[in-house]
Amino acid sequence: MNYAILSPEETMPSRSLRYVAQLGSIALLALSALAQQLAPPLPSTGSAGLDEYRASRIAIYTDDFGELKRYRDADAAMAPPAATENRVVFLGDSITDYWKLADYFPGKPYFNRGIDGQTTPQMLVRFRQDVIDLHPRVLVVLAGTNDVAGVTGRSRNEDIEANYASMAELARAHGILIVFASVLPVHNYTPDAKESFARRPRERILALNIWLKDYCVKNSIVYIDYFSALVDNKGMLRRDLADDGLHPNDAGYKVMAPLAQAAIEKALAFNGER
Repeated sequence: MNYAILSPEETMPSRSLRYVAQLGSIALLALSALAQQLAPPLPSTGSAGLDEYRASRIAIYTDDFGELKRYRDADAAMAPPAATENRVVFLGDSITDYWKLADYFPGKPYFNRGIDGQTTPQMLVRFRQDVIDLHPRVLVVLAGTNDVAGVTGRSRNEDIEANYASMAELARAHGILIVFASVLPVHNYTPDAKESFARRPRERILALNIWLKDYCVKNSIVYIDYFSALVDNKGMLRRDLADDGLHPNDAGYKVMAPLAQAAIEKALAFNGER
C-alpha cells in the first residue's frame, strides 16, 4: 500500500490518537491547577502580617527559592575584574538591597547583591551565581535578621550560624576575602515598627552577634560591628537612623558606610593587597 496519500478513512486512527492525547494534556493541566488550589497553606507563624507576607511569596518559595532570576542577567553581563580591581560584592537582604552603594562609595567597584526578604539559606542557594562567579576580592555579608524573624520558616541560631560558616568556607575555597557584619538592632518607636520589632527578639540578635564575632576572631575574618554604632541607650536601633524600625534611612547608611569601607580595607590589608 502506498502511504504517501491517505484517504479520510485511513487517517481516522491517527486523528483519534491525537484527540485522546489532547484530552490527556487538558486533563493534566486541570489536575495541576486543582492541586495548586488544594495545596496546604504555609504553616502559621502566629503573626498575621508575617503570614500574609509569606503567602505573597509562595511562588518564590516553590519556583525559585534562591531568587536566582533577580541578578542572573546582570551577573552574566559582567566582565571579569581587571587585574588591579578590588571588586567587592555586598550580599544580604533588604537592608543591603535598599543601600544605593554608588551614592555612599562613589567610583568604587562595589556591587549590590541584596534581595528584599531573603534569609541565609536563600543566599547560599545563589552564592555561586551572585558571588563566586563574579570573582570579587572581598565579600561583605549582612544577613540573619529575616532568619530570626522566621520569614522562610523557624530557624534556630545554630542553623543561622551553620549558614554563616558555609559562606565563609565557600569564600575561602575560592580565594575570596569575606567580611561579616553584625545583625542590626531594631526599634519599636513608630507604629510601623511594632511587628518587625516583635519578630526579632533582642536576646537572639545579641547571642547571634556574640557568636559571629567570636567566629570571625577564630577564623581571621574581619567583623563589622554595625550593632554598636547604631544602637541607643535602650538597646534599640536609634530612632533617627530608621523610620520603620528595621531598615536604615540615609542617616543610618551614612553611619554604616565608613565602617564597611574600613572593614574592606582591613581585609585587603590582611591579604597584603592594600
